[in-house]
Amino acid sequence: MALSKPEREAIVFMAKHVTYGFAGALTFGVGILALDIGGIGTLALGSEQWPINLLMLFGGLFVTFSSVAIGVGVMGLAEDKY
Repeated sequence: MALSKPEREAIVFMAKHVTYGFAGALTFGVGILALDIGGIGTLALGSEQWPINLLMLFGGLFVTFSSVAIGVGVMGLAEDKY
C-alpha cells in the first residue's frame, strides 16, 4: 500500500524534527558528560553499570528533545488569521 503525498510529507516532517531533537540531545548529553556538570560525568562513567547509565541518560534526552522539536515544528505550522 503506497502512501499518499500528504502522508509522506507528514512522515518526512516528523523524521526531520526528530533528527533535530536527536542532534540537540546528543550535543547536550555530551556537553554534560564532558564538562562534568554536577558530577554527573564522574558518577555515570565511574559506575560498574556505565552502559546502562549512558543508555538511560541519552534515552531520556532523546525522547525529551525530540518531543520538543516536534512540538516546535507543529506549532510553527500555525497560521494566524485573526
